[in-house]
Amino acid sequence: MGAEILLRIVFDTNVILSALIHSRRLIWVPALWSSGVVQPLVCRETVSELLTALHYPKFKLDDEKRADVLDRYLPYADLVSLPDPLPKLPVACRDPRDEKFIHLAIAAGADVLVTGDNDLLALRGTIPVRIVTTAELQTEMEKLKN
Repeated sequence: MGAEILLRIVFDTNVILSALIHSRRLIWVPALWSSGVVQPLVCRETVSELLTALHYPKFKLDDEKRADVLDRYLPYADLVSLPDPLPKLPVACRDPRDEKFIHLAIAAGADVLVTGDNDLLALRGTIPVRIVTTAELQTEMEKLKN
């Protein structure tokens, strides 16, 4: 029997990229979903952004490496459909491109949205989903283990 899912989480694209491509300090993040401790949540719009980002020249990823990143994330994710039309958010985000993460977190009933994006972090306490950094998530997960 697998581990009990403790949290349903929306990870923003930069967290996913950092965890799977270029940050040894976030190597613990993929272990959370691969062990079944957390359930990543995605929607068509967030997956589309991830696919686009994987083609950025700065990452220097070939097709095989892009597929590897997707294979280490998407099979663990729960695909959620966003409502159409999208409801009005309780507060506007400074960067409208980040609103997809807020809509996803609310629509999916996520426990938490994990980000390092200041535009999303500025919304803490204004939407019905907790917004945390990776460092805060790590602290929370360590407390849950004890």
